[in-house]
Amino acid sequence: MFEIRLPRLFFWLLITVALTLAVAYLAPYQLTVTLYKISLVSLAAVLGYWIDRAVFPYARPHQLMSSKDVAGDCATIRRVILMSAIIIAIALGA
Repeated sequence: MFEIRLPRLFFWLLITVALTLAVAYLAPYQLTVTLYKISLVSLAAVLGYWIDRAVFPYARPHQLMSSKDVAGDCATIRRVILMSAIIIAIALGA
């Protein structure tokens, strides 16, 4: 049978939409600022992922995973650090 696979970061998109709806209900006057910030952080997460793929094309975490190899763990940590740095930089307005 065919397996339906959701796109990457799909659940983050759902979380973003849910939080935006909550802000629209609780404080509608803040919706434009909140929507702006949420879109920046979401964009930063996707941008961080793609920058990591572009800079390290042959060191993708899922390709380096094996039972006794730490290269996959290092690649995952590297991706987390890179994505976190980009998200924090964009969220702080750098």
